[in-house]
Amino acid sequence: MARYTGNKCKLCRREGMKLFLKGQRCFTDKCALSRRDYPPGVHAQRRSKVTEYGVRLREKQKLKRIYGVFERQFKLYFKEAERLKGNSGENLLMLLERRLDNVVLASGFALSRNHARQLINHGHFAVNDRRVDIASFRVRPGDVVQPREKEKTKKMVSESVEVNKSQPIPAWLEVSGDTLTSKVVGVPTRSDIPHPIQEQLIVELCSK
Repeated sequence: MARYTGNKCKLCRREGMKLFLKGQRCFTDKCALSRRDYPPGVHAQRRSKVTEYGVRLREKQKLKRIYGVFERQFKLYFKEAERLKGNSGENLLMLLERRLDNVVLASGFALSRNHARQLINHGHFAVNDRRVDIASFRVRPGDVVQPREKEKTKKMVSESVEVNKSQPIPAWLEVSGDTLTSKVVGVPTRSDIPHPIQEQLIVELCSK
């Protein structure tokens, strides 16, 4: 599985916004963007005119980096979003939101998206009592996501829940901190997605 192994704070600085790639650290003074709110690189602070194509490209890059997907996988998501009924941009966001790694993170069971993917890939989570080790697994309404019955696994998840206790839970998830379960009670809507993404710009770019 391909994954980004570089400096994550540079991605936030490049996009000019917090992508929350390091979990709770992004809310503290240690966030690199709060100290250096300009793109990385030697010539980063030079003024340069951004083209219409550049604006649309940056929106696509933001979305890819927030959900941790690369170009090939992103294209597959977009093609599927176009086939579905309704707004292609919103469909794209809904498909990405229903990834298992996003559900684990949104439920507060992991400290960051990379942490969620690591836990899933190592087989620490189950969906409907069946072990799932694919981060891109798509959940459906009625699915129940929970850590597997291992003391070490439950301890790791419990610690994450304690750290993320102030984190709001999306309306389409029903999370129980006592039993460490997250039930998908519906499908996400556009209002459930907190990221300031202009999906229409992405559709205009990818539809050409």
